[in-house]
Amino acid sequence: MSTRLHPSVALTSLLVCAALAAGCQTYDFEPVAPAAISVPSVEKTIAARGSTPNLMLLVDTSGSMLEPMNPASSACRSPTTGVLCRGEGCPASCPTRWSALQGAMDSFLGASGAFARMGLTLYPGKQLVQGEQCGGSDSLTLELPADDNPDALRAHALAINAKLRGIPNSTRGGPTGGTPTGSSLQYVGTLPQLQTDERGDFVLLLTDGLPNCNENHEASGASLACRCTLIDCSGTFERMGCLDQNGSVSAVKALRGRDIQTIVIGFGADTATGHGPAVLNAMAEAGGFARKCQTNADCGTGDACDLAAGLCQRRYYQAANQDELAHALRQISERFEGDPCLIELAPDQFPPSPKLARVLVNGEGFGDGDDTWRLKDKVGVELLGSLCARVQGSSPAHPARVEVRIVIPR
Repeated sequence: MSTRLHPSVALTSLLVCAALAAGCQTYDFEPVAPAAISVPSVEKTIAARGSTPNLMLLVDTSGSMLEPMNPASSACRSPTTGVLCRGEGCPASCPTRWSALQGAMDSFLGASGAFARMGLTLYPGKQLVQGEQCGGSDSLTLELPADDNPDALRAHALAINAKLRGIPNSTRGGPTGGTPTGSSLQYVGTLPQLQTDERGDFVLLLTDGLPNCNENHEASGASLACRCTLIDCSGTFERMGCLDQNGSVSAVKALRGRDIQTIVIGFGADTATGHGPAVLNAMAEAGGFARKCQTNADCGTGDACDLAAGLCQRRYYQAANQDELAHALRQISERFEGDPCLIELAPDQFPPSPKLARVLVNGEGFGDGDDTWRLKDKVGVELLGSLCARVQGSSPAHPARVEVRIVIPR
């Protein structure tokens, strides 16, 4: 998918081929002759909804994943020394972040494996940077499947789960190293599998910590620009221990520039407090898959809806335990399933009035109305009544070609 800017006028066309079991939805912004209103011209193609999307799981396997999910629990400390347990040293009553992730992935990949063509990339990579395991991903753990058959997709999802289950919850052979988020995002952005025109392309970033491991971080020495993510950011970690917010957000923006959306899940206390929310919020907003809302209730306890943006104030998904992570993953999969009668629009694609939009079905034009369509604020174009039924009743053999043409003033 590609986005190109032009100095003329934009005509926004969207194609929906919807069926009860499968459908497709493409958006095509075409330049047309200048009209009375001067508008920017964007030429963009968004993958067909009926083509199963590509979803690369980018999973954090840094050493902090062996820390307890709830470090405040007395079960997580030695009764004699009070030292916090790690990995295999933690009892069953004190799940670590890694064991909780494995449990949540069991249910998610087992129940929802067919909604996307999923692959798996782990980070950090195995290469050393200044003697430490701090390099970004440099290889795929499992490629995206070639087959769109639901049974094949489910089998591939179970293979991903087996790979994750095969990483022990242990200081011997288990998660280790730093959190090179930015360089790992850059790596997945180079994968040809995630640069397709016929499918939606997504990266699901699941991290328990703040991004670091950037040896080219702009901070140096005792510079105030370094926000240390470790106990000490001197010596080897003079730069690599610094919070790499700029590098990670830039990597997400670069992916978005290639029409690859990034979904951000924070897992554990480090992403819920301190610098965590600001960093992950910036990444989620840049990634194009921020949490949407229409009321405060949509955002959950402790959060609120930014009504002007139609987004939760916490743009990313946050999970404090296994159940919350499983719930976040379900919410994400449900957004992928979508609604054939709802064509989502980005905020900058909304016309100021329905009079500047027109819906065509197989070439026949319809104005807005109770039995045709309406603009759904902060969401997109919603087909209604008989027009929605017409789209729902279509099939790949007899598609309903739906175009939404929109003029957007500068």
